Amino acid sequence: MTASSLSRPEAKEYPTFYAGYVASVRDGDIREIVREARDELAKTLNGIEESRGSYRYAEGKWSIKTLIGHMIDAERIFSYRALRLARGDKTPLPGFEENSYAETAGSDARTVADLASEMLDVRTSTIRLFDSIPDDAWDRSAMVSVGEVTARALAYITVGHARHHLNVLRERYGVEN
Repeated sequence: MTASSLSRPEAKEYPTFYAGYVASVRDGDIREIVREARDELAKTLNGIEESRGSYRYAEGKWSIKTLIGHMIDAERIFSYRALRLARGDKTPLPGFEENSYAETAGSDARTVADLASEMLDVRTSTIRLFDSIPDDAWDRSAMVSVGEVTARALAYITVGHARHHLNVLRERYGVEN
């Protein structure tokens, strides 16, 4: 493994829009980090009582179930982008409209347990993908939505995005670990 695949992506490897996500992830081998982060996801999501699933901390905000559904969608999209870049695909990739996805996903009709299980399955798939990326592929880049990004940065963004929403669940929704 090259030193660069073990290190935090440099700021030039991703648009500033994603800086907070990248900053929330510790330095190290992203393959180990994403495995550790799965444990944090499991602990938090599996601790949410079903009766709290429809809770919204304010009018117009997503329910807990909708937020978990968003996490699932975003993880799939970020990991797909990482796959494309790692495989050398330079085709510019569009953004996605998270609110439209959330509105049409039907997450509120599902159980918290089902959503949590799916999120953990998706994370397991992400782990398998990241484990399969050759060392020399982490530096590959392309235009994604708002700017140029590397596969390594997308891996950090994937983990950081989920961590951001776990913090939102704790701080605004009162979810405990």
